[in-house]
Amino acid sequence: MEFYDVIEARRSVRGYLDKNVPDEAIAKISRAVQLAPTACNRQPFQLFLFRDAAIRAKICDKVTFFPWLREAPIIAVLAGNASAAWERPDGGSIIDVDASIVMEHFVLAATAEGLGTCWICCYNRAEVDAAAGIAAPWRSVAISPLGFGRENACRPRNVKPVDELVKVIG
Repeated sequence: MEFYDVIEARRSVRGYLDKNVPDEAIAKISRAVQLAPTACNRQPFQLFLFRDAAIRAKICDKVTFFPWLREAPIIAVLAGNASAAWERPDGGSIIDVDASIVMEHFVLAATAEGLGTCWICCYNRAEVDAAAGIAAPWRSVAISPLGFGRENACRPRNVKPVDELVKVIG
């Protein structure tokens, strides 16, 4: 897909087919994640792609808000290490910024591969980290299902007008 076509096609998919994700697609998505920019190129993240049904079930047991997460053949958990991330001059880690950039590379690359994702941040981090086997200094930052989306598994796109969101000054 062309870049702007990928952006137009990306949706939050809330329903998945029982179909495996090809290894070639995972390799391309992984390369996109690897190339995501992070402050000072510290790359203070790890992306876990859980295919194992038992681990996925444990994660889903902790993320009860989204029953369709159980349908996905892969659950991605992005973990960050705040102490390894660059810090602002006032001392605050920018791990959430780095992780957000990485996650966006993940969802756009998945879209380019014809796969669905849905960025999830509504969960108890300690519970999901324990279920996924993620230990300090790492902490989960975001979760996403990864798989082929079911038909009609996306809500209609409702966006504000560009002039409400982008202000060109000068």
